[in-house]
Amino acid sequence: MKRNYPFALAISLFIYSATAHSEAILHAFNWPYQLVEARAEHIAEAGYKKVLVAPAMKSSGTEWWARYQPQDLRVIDSPLGNKQDFQAMIAALGQHGVAVYADVVLNHMANESGLRDDLNYPSAQVLEHYAQNQEAFEQQTLFGQLSQHLFSSMDFHPEGCITQWHDPGHVQYWRLCGGEGDVGLPDLDPNQWVVEQQRAYLSALKVMGVKGFRVDAVKHMSMYHINQVFTDAIREGMHIFGEVITSGGAGDQSYEAFLLPYLQQTTHSAYDFPLFSQIRRAFSFQGSLTQLHHPESVGQALDKHRAITFTITHDIPTNDGFRYQIMDPTDEALAYAYILGKDGGSPLIYSDELSAGEDKDNGRWQGVWKQPAMKAMLRFHNAMHGKPMTVIGSTQCLLLFKRDQAGIVAINKCDEPQSYTMDTREYPLNWYRPYYDVLSDATTTIASDFHTITIPARSAQMYMH
Repeated sequence: MKRNYPFALAISLFIYSATAHSEAILHAFNWPYQLVEARAEHIAEAGYKKVLVAPAMKSSGTEWWARYQPQDLRVIDSPLGNKQDFQAMIAALGQHGVAVYADVVLNHMANESGLRDDLNYPSAQVLEHYAQNQEAFEQQTLFGQLSQHLFSSMDFHPEGCITQWHDPGHVQYWRLCGGEGDVGLPDLDPNQWVVEQQRAYLSALKVMGVKGFRVDAVKHMSMYHINQVFTDAIREGMHIFGEVITSGGAGDQSYEAFLLPYLQQTTHSAYDFPLFSQIRRAFSFQGSLTQLHHPESVGQALDKHRAITFTITHDIPTNDGFRYQIMDPTDEALAYAYILGKDGGSPLIYSDELSAGEDKDNGRWQGVWKQPAMKAMLRFHNAMHGKPMTVIGSTQCLLLFKRDQAGIVAINKCDEPQSYTMDTREYPLNWYRPYYDVLSDATTTIASDFHTITIPARSAQMYMH
């Protein structure tokens, strides 16, 4: 009998990859590396399999946004930690089976126009600091020689701010600028030298043990730049995803101009902004949960193998222009039950460590990662890996679906209890075996063809054996 081992291996690797990429990611936003290390055991016990951490590079300033203004890619040195802290964090998480994903900034360098006129990165002042502390910075070096600048004026696009936000050429060639008079973030040109340095940077992080990359500001990078940097060798064994903000899915101008080309011309995953837009509409006062019945089938959600699902990103609470997207706390919790209960996508759970001066929401997201309800939903999510999803029914108030015969998810967004009678012949479930709700410890046992469950107002139930 002929055994096709390569084919069987390919199938098993695909199944492993699909499962691995559906595991929940904790976005430890603005957490010091030592804090992530200290919480490693608790992170694993909570049910997370991946942790996305702050950009690992040379940056200065205590503000959260300063982490996204690189001064040097060759060195890990910021207020959140250095290379030793980063390596110790990887090791500690690895001991508990948790992988590290790195946030990487490849589009631009820091706006230092208030300090100097040149475009040499790092600055002469930083190079002098390296020289005066040579032994210490040798330990923080990822690659290259720190006696010379990494980039010069020849490595950047001409100065000029983005003004035509629907034009990919303008968005990808000109600078991200702030208020009036701001000259913006120097935008890197994908010449051979820049590409080689960025490849070296990603390769060095990979050697340290990083298992995934979030590509910051990827909307502002050309497809040529992205595909030149992310070689086959760098992509191998890595989970890579970018943030391309859109107002919706198929038919939306921003989706067609930016996210669709990114998905078509790379193998990366992406933030599922189409689904997020659909979630916000569904949970709005006049919205209906029928909008979450099969959003992927109408182009309002990404393919489940490439989607990074979420209910909030770090940009939403920290940038005034996005704060209108913050959901009601109860709706956000119900939306988490949806993305952690459904099949497909890698759920991204945002939990920040912002300073008191930067936190505009009084610590609302600081402890989300360890809340009892979140840990319960993660337990359900992890138990349902690989189990197909079937939507049983949906109304304006209610969404009900099952995960094979192992789990049932029911979400009620309205202010009154909702009941639904399931046809357990049409939608098979296990009889005479109690299902328990991980969110309340309530139980339900199916013993007839038609089984009714009642979901209290503004709540979710996630039943499993």
